[in-house]
Amino acid sequence: MSRLLRGCYILWVVLRYGLDEMVLTHFGRPWMTRLARIITIGRTLDAPRGQRLREALEQLGPIFVKFGQVLSTRRDLLPPDIAEELAHLQDRVPPFSSDVAVATIERAFRRPVDEVFLAFDREPVASASIAQVHFGVVRTAAGVEREVAIKVLRPGMLPVIDKDLALMRMMAGWVEGLSSDGKRLKPREVVAEFDKYLHDELDLVREASNAAQLRRNMSGLDLVLIPEVFWDFCHPEVMVMERMKGVPISQLERLRDAGVNIPQLARDGVTIFFTQVFRDGFFHADMHPGNIQVSLAPGTFGRYISLDFGIVGTLTEYDKEYLAQNFTAFFRRDYKRVAELHIESGWVPPETRVDELEAAIRSVCEPYFDRPLKEISLGMVLMRLFQTSRRFQVEIQPQLVLLQKTLLNIEGLGRQLDPELDLWSTAKPFLEKWMLDQVGPQRLFKQLRDEFPRYAKLLPELPRLLAGYLEQGSSGHKKELALLLAEQRRTNRLLQSIVYGGMGFVLGLLVLQLVIRIRLF
Repeated sequence: MSRLLRGCYILWVVLRYGLDEMVLTHFGRPWMTRLARIITIGRTLDAPRGQRLREALEQLGPIFVKFGQVLSTRRDLLPPDIAEELAHLQDRVPPFSSDVAVATIERAFRRPVDEVFLAFDREPVASASIAQVHFGVVRTAAGVEREVAIKVLRPGMLPVIDKDLALMRMMAGWVEGLSSDGKRLKPREVVAEFDKYLHDELDLVREASNAAQLRRNMSGLDLVLIPEVFWDFCHPEVMVMERMKGVPISQLERLRDAGVNIPQLARDGVTIFFTQVFRDGFFHADMHPGNIQVSLAPGTFGRYISLDFGIVGTLTEYDKEYLAQNFTAFFRRDYKRVAELHIESGWVPPETRVDELEAAIRSVCEPYFDRPLKEISLGMVLMRLFQTSRRFQVEIQPQLVLLQKTLLNIEGLGRQLDPELDLWSTAKPFLEKWMLDQVGPQRLFKQLRDEFPRYAKLLPELPRLLAGYLEQGSSGHKKELALLLAEQRRTNRLLQSIVYGGMGFVLGLLVLQLVIRIRLF
């Protein structure tokens, strides 16, 4: 019954804000739109469609707001005006009662809150759709008192989320069935993606582990501070971490007055992003200004402070190498290589003509080079690329959705900090160095070092394995193996000759130098 009532309410909001016109008319069902106009009383459609969609999601509640935020990252699926409007969605959620927060903490740790914390501020300092934050003080296992931030999960979220997700899946099935264009939008995949992100955010132990991993990865960079996690005080519904004291990055005048180098801060942000993506393959995927502060403490002055680790992105070695090659080719304006990479990776059908794809990519990217960030929109570049790529049936890879979202966040942050920042020239040296590390001698030595323990264990067993194979193998195999062993012995003798000859040559040079010095003296 509750699901039916919720479904009726969602339908009323859809009709009230005229969302039916966006969907039904686009998919060739205008008669349904005319029917909706007749049966819905009092709806006004004066506002732009993107604004109406944003307002409808805000009225439907925090889960739909979250869905709109995730949907705004899929600029390959949305018209630019709707994507831009959805990017303005914010979690405007009032805090829940501090008594409920205390009850959650006491249920998690099975003791009174005053026994868990030395101090607990009942007034929350931040509130969002998933959780809210309080300040407090703990005594660690080493007996040290530490100021902490206590994140408490909003109660009763899982049943509400599951109900709304069930309705979203049903609506996604409707959209997919309306037309072939509806299938291209992949509504079921988008909802499944949102389901994963949302359930990950409901487990605060997972968020704590994300924070701990990022802290380890960034420890040697000296550009960003990640709060320490206190594992003795963590639970799926409660996360306790070091209290970070900084100035929100949006307060630029305050940062300038304190002496922070704002242009350098912008460049550091780009370095942090590309380091997390291409060095670690593990990056903070929710880097909007609300989650970033700047330290003014003497020992860490001017460093970023990252907060809220509910959403992180991961990339495989293949993903990193592919992306680095694409970025490097873009920065070099080698559009033919970009087109070849798309075909090699299977993003486009193998019969695609390289010259046609190259020309399409060039027409999108070339106008934006050599401009400051204030004159370009990376979101618009991506949008035009996606629009162009539809003609070539490009499949957008799911693992890159969070990367795209984070890149757009970095663009917005860079424009806010330094409108003159040239994102291309700032990132190019970093990527070229990364590529050199991947194919140069350092990469070879690293691989040899990583593989050495396995081969060191295998080598002593090799004679026994070969003897066993010779005893059990066929005569033909024995003959082939004997030939291989003979060839191996010849190779070993050759290598020994080279090594000994080289050593003799070096010794000869040393003796010659010694003789010359004796004669000089």
